Amino acid sequence: MRFLPVNCNTIMVELSGLAETLALLDSLNMSPIFGIEEIIPAARTLMIRFRPTKISIRQLAAEISGRDLQERGHATGKRIEIPVHYNGDDLALVAEILGCTVQEVIHQHTENEYTVAFTGFAPGFAYMVSNTSQWNIPRRKIPRTRIPAGAVALAGEFSSIYPQASPGGWQIIGITTERMWDLSRSSPALLQPGYRVNFRDAGCCPATISLSETPINIITPVSEVSCQLEILSVGLQTLFQDLGRIGQAKLGISESGAMDKNALRSANRIVGNLSDQACLEIVQGGFKAIAHGQILIAITGALCPIEIKTPSGEIFHVSTYQPIDLNDGDEISLGIPVAGMRSYLSVRGGFIVPAILSSHSFDSLSNIGPAPLKINDKLAINETSHCAAISFSEASAFDMPNKDEIVVLDIIFGPRTDWFTPESIDLLSKQIWQVTPQSNRIGLRLNGECSLSRIKPQELPSEGTCTGAIQIPASGQPVLFLADHPLTGGYPVIASVADYHLDLAGQIPVNAKIRFNPICPFHEIQGSNDLP
Repeated sequence: MRFLPVNCNTIMVELSGLAETLALLDSLNMSPIFGIEEIIPAARTLMIRFRPTKISIRQLAAEISGRDLQERGHATGKRIEIPVHYNGDDLALVAEILGCTVQEVIHQHTENEYTVAFTGFAPGFAYMVSNTSQWNIPRRKIPRTRIPAGAVALAGEFSSIYPQASPGGWQIIGITTERMWDLSRSSPALLQPGYRVNFRDAGCCPATISLSETPINIITPVSEVSCQLEILSVGLQTLFQDLGRIGQAKLGISESGAMDKNALRSANRIVGNLSDQACLEIVQGGFKAIAHGQILIAITGALCPIEIKTPSGEIFHVSTYQPIDLNDGDEISLGIPVAGMRSYLSVRGGFIVPAILSSHSFDSLSNIGPAPLKINDKLAINETSHCAAISFSEASAFDMPNKDEIVVLDIIFGPRTDWFTPESIDLLSKQIWQVTPQSNRIGLRLNGECSLSRIKPQELPSEGTCTGAIQIPASGQPVLFLADHPLTGGYPVIASVADYHLDLAGQIPVNAKIRFNPICPFHEIQGSNDLP
């Protein structure tokens, strides 16, 4: 085993292959180690998030290194049959790569039984392997910009099915009408780790199959409540966010949640809510709403002008990080921030909004959660009988960044720092990186004068990624993963932003500049049992 650093509370365990990876996963599931909070399995790695106050990083590595990888204890999983129309655009190419006929490809794919090894990339995307297959199919050199939902595809030793339309580089051999992901089911993911899968040839498909997208849950106004907030303008984007979906990795879902969690907690404490209640996350101001009933709100995060207009036309200006009392008919509007990117609006009592998979957050990558707000939405507000006292002592945890300054982010090298040239490792911290307009909740796309180069040109098997990961695609220009990042990725991660700077990263505006500050050199974590 190799133990590689990921972040202050996360390590990567690298093994020789999938069999050892699944054996270690079974061992950790059957005999858990105190302090481990989440495990994200992949082709040859386990990414393990732990609580440093319960177990040190060296103790964790020592405990894991003593596990027996010779036997798997995994119980036989549920069996699923998937009908496939083998008419994929890459079917003939796959046959050519394997040196056989198209019919032989179909025959082998339907004769082999597959096991879901792990999930990732997107909710419901299952990486399936077969003990009897020797296939190793290269990904496309140029990924497709859109692969339809239901596409059956191959890459490396894996077979999978795209749960929703998305870009991708896998080789498409067919399509199925089975839904891999459906929120109307009690278990949204059709395929989960350990399930056994058999593919069945469903014959020719006379017409193009197009699975409709899984609908996003829409907010349902509650007419009986006495207080509502009616939306007059949403600006660039306004979303419901809370602290995210923790522990949903087995469904292929990342945590998501507020980009500045400290600001969200402060907004709730100011109005006397529990600190994890859902708030509105408002991007770059432009938000306006009218109060129906008397409502106590707070706005935190980005530094923006806040204006209140009464029904009689009087205008008041208020500040962030303080309780704001709205009377019936008052209009509140947020201007463009002078610093920061995202504002958080809380209401005393909390919004009445449905939880989707244990969270009220909207995940922009997977389209899970309450829909983005639109004009004329009326947001119902809970009664305030169970609220605590309001807080007057909240403040931002850091100075909000603006586009004219250089924001310094501490980073931790790993897990794939050694895939890059020494010059590129040095360049990562010495070069200034600019945030491009293509950035969003999934990640900050950065641009620098010089690109980063790799020593190892080979393809990286998909492995877990964390919030803050600095992934380097083929272009050599970094992508800094944020709240809605994919659970697994196929490009090497050179370093990660330290977890205590993630809220700051979530507030960096477009065109701002970033300098990365390494807090320690890259080194493997020792996993010997004789460590003190």
